[in-house]
Amino acid sequence: MTDYSVYQNPLCTRYASREMQHNFSDEKRFGLWRKLWIALAESEMELGLNITPEQVAELKAHAGDIDFERAERYEREVRHDVMAHVKAYGDQAPKAAGIIHLGATSCFVNCNSEVIIIDNALDIILKKLVNVMDKLRRFALQYKDIPTLGYTHLQPAQLTTVGKRATLWLQDLEMDYQSLCDLKSHVKLRGVKGTTGTQASFMELFGGDGEKVKELERRVVAKMGYEKVYGVTGQTYPRKFDYNVQCVLSQIAQSAYKFANDVRILQSMKEIEEPFEKNQIGSSAMAYKRNPMRCERICALARYVLSLPVNGAFTAGTQWMERTLDDSANRRIVNAQAFLAVDAVLNIYMNVAENMVVYEKVIARHVGAELPFMATENIMMECVKAGGNRQELHERIRVLSMEAAKNVKAEGKENNLLSLIAADDMFAAVKDRLDEIVDARKFIGRAPAQVEEFIQNEIDPVLEKHKALLGEKGDVKV
Repeated sequence: MTDYSVYQNPLCTRYASREMQHNFSDEKRFGLWRKLWIALAESEMELGLNITPEQVAELKAHAGDIDFERAERYEREVRHDVMAHVKAYGDQAPKAAGIIHLGATSCFVNCNSEVIIIDNALDIILKKLVNVMDKLRRFALQYKDIPTLGYTHLQPAQLTTVGKRATLWLQDLEMDYQSLCDLKSHVKLRGVKGTTGTQASFMELFGGDGEKVKELERRVVAKMGYEKVYGVTGQTYPRKFDYNVQCVLSQIAQSAYKFANDVRILQSMKEIEEPFEKNQIGSSAMAYKRNPMRCERICALARYVLSLPVNGAFTAGTQWMERTLDDSANRRIVNAQAFLAVDAVLNIYMNVAENMVVYEKVIARHVGAELPFMATENIMMECVKAGGNRQELHERIRVLSMEAAKNVKAEGKENNLLSLIAADDMFAAVKDRLDEIVDARKFIGRAPAQVEEFIQNEIDPVLEKHKALLGEKGDVKV
């Protein structure tokens, strides 16, 4: 039951998925600690230390029934979270109590579990990222032929298509996907390194047998489902890894920010709208409004994520010698919340990308208001082909363009450039062909083909590789 008298983190109560919340839960983290302790004890037993199968079996029997309240009581007493859980585990497995955490430092469970949690979180992000890509792919193909005004400096420029613009959003995500895959390919556990990374405690346990210490690490890491391990560490895994993770999450947030801002602008133009539910209220005062709250939420959360890599940079840069503990409280907040925020962003992104509404007639009207100006060179060239003087035509069309611009800007009327041209004897050769010359489809270049080629060459291989992950639906919690 919610306690309304204390602060609740909105990333959990309003935005992030249950799946991502569980990934950073105490249940997941402390469960991993117990799996690591089991892997360590079992491997030490296999390599000849005085640990019995009965002790290992007892540890395994209580791997999943963590007494969280007992551990919390111990932590208030000893002020050390790892030792509190060692004690709580030992109470449940008394025969094994004396060999839990044997030779290890706190970062054996803290760091190895953190890397696994981050790796699992990256899998969740990967799944949602490729689903967003899949939804944008469909949108881009559906609207690849629809001409729309392109904008540079937020001013009307040459035409593009609705689908071609979507490939720009899609390409950003494809670049993020590559960064995420590269990051995952370099995930390593801290391994079994001891207090300052020298493995001295394990050398003592195994009587100076370095090969057994190396084999111990290999076995523990393998039992946790991994192969790669950092060759050297201090007390912790390199905090630069956290920074790299935050940078990849920032890249995804940047792409989502760009998409959501574009949709917000397009919605203000009434060209494209994010989904708006039947009973949704846009404004408490202005009942007619349809505010782009989903995209605004994407931007708000993305902005937060963009601020986090600098935090990770400070943490990585202030690890004095082998380690300092000023990273601990900070990382408990930053690592989890970075993932919770990006998880929420992608949930909303999926929802918007799958349900965007395109108003083709509004888009066509906006194109029609600007296209006559863009088409003036084509009109002039057609007249030259019919025997006209290029310089005289240029000057005349310049004058008519200024008159039409005044009509639009000063008088607030429609763009009447085509009517002015049709009524001018200098353009008599083309007056009956103006609609043909000013066909918007002639001004979009290779945009439709670019959409098809880009998707076929760069997006489809990614989606085919991850087809088992597709089919997710975006969820907006509140």
